Amino acid sequence: MEHKGTVGLVTERLLLRRFEFDDAPAMYRNWAGDEEVTKFLTWPTHKNEETSERVLREWIRKYDQPDFYNWAIVWKETGEPVGNISVVSMNEKAEQVHMGYCISRSLWHQGVTSEALKETIRFLFEEVQAGCVSARHDTRNPNSGKVMEKCGMKYEGTLRHSDWNNQGICDASHYSILREEYEAMKKEAG
Repeated sequence: MEHKGTVGLVTERLLLRRFEFDDAPAMYRNWAGDEEVTKFLTWPTHKNEETSERVLREWIRKYDQPDFYNWAIVWKETGEPVGNISVVSMNEKAEQVHMGYCISRSLWHQGVTSEALKETIRFLFEEVQAGCVSARHDTRNPNSGKVMEKCGMKYEGTLRHSDWNNQGICDASHYSILREEYEAMKKEAG
């Protein structure tokens, strides 16, 4: 893979950019402090803004690493961060990256997460030269799977009792898209 690091990306409604320390209040208010948003995530709901500040400090330190990918999802209309999307793990030898994302509850069911995921998939295939982009979700959170499907990811199967999140141990549905599949979709779209 040809790592580029977290570079700015733009879609119709979104800016995907590096987090800044000043994003802590919006991060806490819009998603990290909301137990409904973090219900199926693997990190605990932030108890206060200071927790968000601590997390941001850690992420910002990692931005000098070319294989660190973690974007603030910024709603262009307000200029405020409303979520995040990141590569949560990767297998360099297999050219495989695994994605994670979350978005403010106020923007659920509006295609925002799909818009962000589509653009990061494009970036990871076209610029980083990944061979596979994957993601997974708790089976009790089917809307996350719908996001993956909208982005061309294929359902690979469900591993029972294989993951954990803020709800405890769970079954995990796995999805992925290969570079060849992405390129075929792109060609088909014209």
